[in-house]
Amino acid sequence: MQTVSRTLAPTHPLDLPATEIAAGIRARHFSAEAVVVESLRRAKVVNQTLNAFTLLREEAAIASARAADERVATGGDTPALLGVPFAAKDLTPTKGDLTTLGSWTRGNWIPTETALCIERLEAAGAILIGKTTTPEFAHSSFTSSPRWGVTRNPWNPERTSGGSSGGSAVAVATGVVPFAEGTDMGGSVRIPAALSGVVGLKPSLGRIPMTILPSVFDNISHFGPLARTVSDAVAFMAAAAGPDDADIASLPLSFAADRARAGSLAGRRFALSLDLGYYSVDASVQAAILAAVEQLRAAGATVEPVDIGWSRAVNDQWYDLWCVFMAAFFGDAIDGYRERMDPIVVELIERGLCMNATVYKRVELLRTAMWRDLAMILARYDALLCPTCAVTAPSADADDNDYIADTPDGRFRGLDMTCPFNLLPQCPALSVPVGLANDGLPVGLQMVGRRYADEDVLSLGGAIESVLQASGLAVGRAERWRW
Repeated sequence: MQTVSRTLAPTHPLDLPATEIAAGIRARHFSAEAVVVESLRRAKVVNQTLNAFTLLREEAAIASARAADERVATGGDTPALLGVPFAAKDLTPTKGDLTTLGSWTRGNWIPTETALCIERLEAAGAILIGKTTTPEFAHSSFTSSPRWGVTRNPWNPERTSGGSSGGSAVAVATGVVPFAEGTDMGGSVRIPAALSGVVGLKPSLGRIPMTILPSVFDNISHFGPLARTVSDAVAFMAAAAGPDDADIASLPLSFAADRARAGSLAGRRFALSLDLGYYSVDASVQAAILAAVEQLRAAGATVEPVDIGWSRAVNDQWYDLWCVFMAAFFGDAIDGYRERMDPIVVELIERGLCMNATVYKRVELLRTAMWRDLAMILARYDALLCPTCAVTAPSADADDNDYIADTPDGRFRGLDMTCPFNLLPQCPALSVPVGLANDGLPVGLQMVGRRYADEDVLSLGGAIESVLQASGLAVGRAERWRW
């Protein structure tokens, strides 16, 4: 395991935390236009190598930045994220912008409305600079689509950025933006966060209204931030979270940013499972997790191994749900576009169309048993810790089907350890980078908290981040992207 550090002196105001960027703009220490122009410049350079953006909103973003500077100059309203650049996933509609879902099946769709999550960020003063790549219909742990090609890892372009919010992860990891919007149905925020070395949060179900699916009754889908730091994720949540009748499942809870600030680890209790009972986890990933755990213990936390006792059935039955999700929401595409679609998407849809309804309903029995297991752990501990992914970033040429085998000793050779917690969607799950493995690639520590306790999980995540920074284990920006 390699020791690294995130504590670099900012070389540009864009390298500051999101709230400090906004504060500097309000105080006229620098302009929103200068920040946004630099963000766009970086995005163009990054895109040449890593392919993270489907489009850049250059004219619109600069116009918004100039309007922000005018608000400051004239004494107008200056919201919390004034002038902060951010990016949004190509899955998420934004008014006036080509939105393809990584697919040829959507033609050249230009939405006439913006998703509520993005509207809220913009209302808080943030400026959307571009749309980021996603695999077709956000189906994969690898960001590669028939329409936009392969998105590559900022630490090693031969490796994947992770998926499905891979472009957003790259935009954050390379310093283009302090945070970006992602979606998470099986780990699509946390997987690229871990593999690309940034923070990623799957909030509790309903904390951010999910308004971009045909159904508001789906219960595995979440908006969430990918962010340079936990504090940047808090800034995203403070703007985006909160109820709205557009999503019947949205919770009547406001987000309490003061409760989400980094706290102390002294006296906190964590359960630790390196394998969730059934994964084959690379030795270098385990070493990075255990090194981080030792720093938590040194900071006064209790970390105790637990046997959660789950099995590969968790992944297999999440996959059943995922196939039905794809078939229900995107299944009409295969009649006219089969040859232009990702073959794995077609496979998912066809399997979902054949799923027995009783078998589908019985997945709830597994989810119930999983919750009872986790609830017993969370009654005794503040959170459960485990790796976010069982491996570091695979080859950019690999795909999900390369990570479905069992090892000779009967363990599951999976990539992510995230989809189990989409089956328990009321529990927030945060991925924090905890160092580099021996191959020089980032490792993420996943923390799963009590139901709806997003602020507590973020507070603990911030505390962990601070301890790891002090110890030299925090993951900084990849060398090439230290602007």
